[in-house]
Parts: sequence; C-alpha cells; structure tokens
Amino acid sequence: MTSLSPGIPRDRRAGLAASRLVWRGAELARSAAASWTVRAAAAVGLLAGVLYLWNLSASGYANEYYSAAALAASQSWSAWFFGALDAGSFITVDKPPLATMLMGLSVRAFGLSSLSILLPEAFLGVGSVMVLFDLVRRQFGAVAATIAGVAMAFTPVAALMFRYDHPDALMVFLMLVGAWGVQRAIERGGHRWLIVAGVAVGLAFLTKYLQGFLVAPALMLAYLVAADSSTRRRVAGVVAFSGAAFLTAGAWVAAVQLTPAADRPFIGGSTDNSVLDLVFGYDGLGRIFGGSAGNGLGGVTFSGAPGLLRLFNAEFGGQISWLLPFAVVAAGLGLVVTLRASRTDLGRAGYLMWAGWLVVHAAVFSYMSGIVHSYYAVAMAPAVAALVGAGSVALWRIRDRFYWGGLAFAALIVVTVGWAYMLLSRSPAFVPWLAPSLLGLGLGVAGFIAVPVVRGRRLGAALGAVGLAAMLTGPIAFSLDTAATAYSGSIVAAGPAATVADALSGSTTGGLSGPGSLSGPGGNGALALRGTPPSGLGQGSSGAPAGAGGATLSGGGAAAPTTVSGGGPGSTAGGDAALAAYLVANRGSATWVVAVSDAMTAAELEIETGAPVMAMGGWSGSDDAITLAELKADVAAGKLRYVIVSGQGGGGSADAASIAAWVEANGKAVTVGGSSTTLYDLSGVASA
Repeated sequence: MTSLSPGIPRDRRAGLAASRLVWRGAELARSAAASWTVRAAAAVGLLAGVLYLWNLSASGYANEYYSAAALAASQSWSAWFFGALDAGSFITVDKPPLATMLMGLSVRAFGLSSLSILLPEAFLGVGSVMVLFDLVRRQFGAVAATIAGVAMAFTPVAALMFRYDHPDALMVFLMLVGAWGVQRAIERGGHRWLIVAGVAVGLAFLTKYLQGFLVAPALMLAYLVAADSSTRRRVAGVVAFSGAAFLTAGAWVAAVQLTPAADRPFIGGSTDNSVLDLVFGYDGLGRIFGGSAGNGLGGVTFSGAPGLLRLFNAEFGGQISWLLPFAVVAAGLGLVVTLRASRTDLGRAGYLMWAGWLVVHAAVFSYMSGIVHSYYAVAMAPAVAALVGAGSVALWRIRDRFYWGGLAFAALIVVTVGWAYMLLSRSPAFVPWLAPSLLGLGLGVAGFIAVPVVRGRRLGAALGAVGLAAMLTGPIAFSLDTAATAYSGSIVAAGPAATVADALSGSTTGGLSGPGSLSGPGGNGALALRGTPPSGLGQGSSGAPAGAGGATLSGGGAAAPTTVSGGGPGSTAGGDAALAAYLVANRGSATWVVAVSDAMTAAELEIETGAPVMAMGGWSGSDDAITLAELKADVAAGKLRYVIVSGQGGGGSADAASIAAWVEANGKAVTVGGSSTTLYDLSGVASA
C-alpha cells in the first residue's frame, strides 16, 4: 500500500490526521451553530412580522393627528421638512418631524391609506426585533438572542406601538441602531461605528426630542468600560459619539430657528414659536418636572402618581412590567458573575449596556411629574427583553454547576408567573382560565427546576422551555389581544381593559382617576384605549357620524358657535362627510379649506377633505399661533374663506375670544345638511 505522505513519519502523519479531524469537527460545529442561529433569527423575525402586520389596518388612521401630518408631508416638501400638520404649513405638530417624514414618504409613494401610514411602523417593529437579536447574539449567544427576540416582539406595549402611528416606533429602532453601533465599536475599538451610533441617537432626538437621548448614558458607559482600546482612545470615542449626536440633532433645530417666522409654520406646543421652547419646555424638561408650558395640560400625567411602583400600577403594569422583576434580578446577577471577567468581556459590556438602559428609563418614567403616557414604556422593552434572554441562559448554566442556581431560577419563575396572575386578575373577563392555569404551570415547572437530581440535556431543555413559556404566555396573550383590537386617538394602551381597582396605585377603573390620569389598563384606560380620547382634554371629538344626503344651506345672520360638552376645545366637525364635501366644493383658491380651533378637529377634517385645514390653536386649542389681525389678513388675501368657532371653556389662545366674536359678527352662518356644525363664510368680508 503506497503512503500518501511517504516523507512524513508514521506518528507525525497520525497526528496530522487527528488535527484535521478536530479542525473539521470544529468547522462542522461552527457551521451547525451558524445555521441554527440563522434559522432562529428567521423564526423570530417571522413571529414579529406576523404579529405586527396581521390585521394592521384595523386601526384605520390611528392617531389622526400624525396621519394628517403625514398627509401634509406627502403634499408639500415644506410641510415635510418642518413637520407641519397641514400642507399650507400653518402650524407644526408638537414633535420633531422625522416620524412624519417617513410616513409622508410612504403616503407620497402609495397614496393615503391606513396601510401606507402604518406599514412603516410595522417594518420598524420587525427591524427593531432583528437588531436586538443580533445585539444579544454578539453579547450572550444565539439562545439568549432568541429568547430576547421573542420577549421583545410580544411585549404588549411594543405590539401596540409597532402597529400605531406615534413616533415611538422609529425612536426605539434608532436607539437600537445606536446600541448596535456602540457594540461594534466595543468589539473593534475604533471610532467609525461610534459616529454611526451618534448619528442614530441624534436622529432619535429628531423623532421625540430629549427622550431619544435617554439611551446615551448606558451606551457610553458600556463603551468606556469595555472597548478594546486605550483609555485615551475611549475618551476620544465618547467625544466622537457626542459630537455626532449633537450635530445631527442640532442641524434641523438650527435650520428651523434660523428660518424667519414668516417663512415657516408656527411651532406647535411652544409658547414663543421656538423649537428650543419645546426642547427644554413642553416636550423636554416640562415632561420631567411638570408645568403646562402653554399647552393647557399642566399637571396631567395620564399614568398615575409618580413613585417607585409607578411601572407596576394600573396604567403601566400591563404594558411593560410582566418580565420586569426577572430583568432586574438578571441585571444584578449578570454584573456580579462577570465582576472578575476581563475589562473587554462582551458579556459584561452587554450587562452594563442593558442595565444602564433599564435603570435610566425606569427612573425617569417612574418619577417624572409632567405629561407621561404609559406607551412611553416601549423604550424599555429592548432592555427588559435582552436581560431576560441573558439572565435565562446564565441561570441555566449556573444551575448545571450549583444547587442555588436552580433555586434562583425557580424562584424567578414563581415571581414572574405570580405577577402575571396579578396582572391578568385585573382583567377578569379576559380569558378567565388563563391566570390560574399559568400559575399552576409555573409552580409545577419551578418545582422540577429546583430539584437538583433533575438533570439531563433534553429534560433540562424541556423544563427550561416550559418555564419560559409560562413566563411569556401572559404578555403574549395581551399582545394578541392588542393585534386583534382597533385603536384610535392619542391616549392608547395595549391589552384588555381592567375592571378592578389596582391595589398598588389605588386608582379605580373605567374613567378618570385624578386630573387627567386614565386608570385601569391591565393595559388600558377604559375611556381612550379602543376608541377616541376623552373630551375636555383638547383632543377634539373623533368621528361624529357622517351626515347623510347632500348639502343644504341656510344663511343670513350669525349662529351660535358649536361647542363640545366637557368644556374643552374642539367641534363635532370631524368625520362629517357632508361637511367635508361642501368645503371641498366651495374652497375655490383658498389655501386652507377651513379654520378650526384645535389640531384634532383639523386632522379629522384634513383626512376627510384631503385639503389643508388651519388649526388656529394647535394641539390643545391654546397655542397663540394666530392673532385676530393675522386672521383678518388671511381672509382679505383670499387664503381662508370658512371658519368653525367653538367654545373655549377654560383654555384657548390669547386672541381666541376676539377671533370667535369677530367671526360670528362678520361671517355668514352656514349649516350643512346632516351636520351639527355651523360654518361661518367670510367671503363677503374678503370682497369688502
């Protein structure tokens, strides 16, 4: 028999053959692991896609305030850039424009529809889950990434926000892109990825102002501690990240501030027509420390009293708190077990990143005393999910080595399913058998996990899977309920409405608990969640029944202005098809088809007519966006023919009363058949 390597001794040839076998085995193992990771990522992405895309158009135009801005952005590049509510660029929404820019491009490409508005949000949701998967895979492995991806996708508040047109979906995606860039910079030690991360966080600011920056401390802490470079380069990296973030955020702010007020829309929500007033006032520090900032909603929180347990109360609990205790323990455990790891250990960097992300958001949301909605908690979902994935894998590995690891994992399962039982009990009409079943399943599997003699790879994997299923079933059920439900308005929350008092917050359900605080969600407050916002808070009405038949006119004399019960601004104009048809037919060359008192009424009419509507008082009807002299000038120039005035109750802009009095005294009252709204036709004033 001829040797294939006659010049190499027999023992050397045997050693080389063994080395080749080991190398080949390692290659096959790596290939199998990579293949499994790809399949896991595909499965997680598919789950998220089905959840976020199924029944997507059920919510119609969702929050019509942002849908109208997206329509305006599709009709006017000026409105697109400034984030105007209307294509006439009279006033902006009270947020930066990046989210409406994205939706506006979709509407421009595919036309106005529920899907063109909401598809970008669903895609952002799937993208967020996939970015999180890759982040956690790099830090903790594919199994942890799979658990984290599923937990993120089925967080109830994520299932709502990634199917809704609020800016939060884009903000969370950009935050995760920023975290991904920092993770790459930690691995490579360079600054290129830090600049990418800084740009992403700067864009998050342009989505929701200061909330977009809340992620920055955690990202920089992880980089400073763990990056594979010298101290000097790490400090320089923080400077590079910060510079990129502030330059990106500041470019649009500077452009708006430097544009003369006459050449741009009024900055909605501000007291002085300034973006900086929004950044540091109503949309920034005013949210944290309270104060009305001219918006007429001072002292309104919508989410219960500030305090340590706010995230577990009736408003926040069903949105985010299902896995929060597990995540907190996992963060502490991870930091302890990686205490002696090398400085550049990716696992410890991951724990620092996610623990910092969670702590900063939890502290701000728990104690902010200004306007806070429970759906803000979607920004916490990536951190909670990542820590649950990492903690589950870490605890299972500890269980294989130490008796206390099994006890700790079992205890966390019991705590998690026990809290799920409490949350589900707040909505007793929702799948009544689910809460006790989950509690029994969780207690049973926890008992097996805690017993040290229960070992074996397959049995262990089965037990771990059942334990995770027990912990995740509650939020999955709430998420599925959310996907099957139609929502509208500005105050929304995921899951079924609670019908019992919340023992932690002491709030009652089914109405307002305290000034402006919607109570009751096991997810939701019963007033606004699956329908329109409550009247009296500046939202206007949503959706009076469409009038039937054609438009019939009566004129001559002033008519009393339409009012909304509850004292808030708004009118019953929204959703009135006959009124919309009349306005479009008689618009002529006017820039705005009609002027109304507040933005929600304007948004509804704008979507009905497809034409610009002037929201004289902005979001709450209280912005000083126009004076009587300016209104007269617009009427005289033929830019405006029709006005709808409404009772301002306790709010209203400085000139609201004088504008209403002048319109009623000088306009011709017109009633459109089938509508309860009175128009004032000012064309006679213009011609005079």
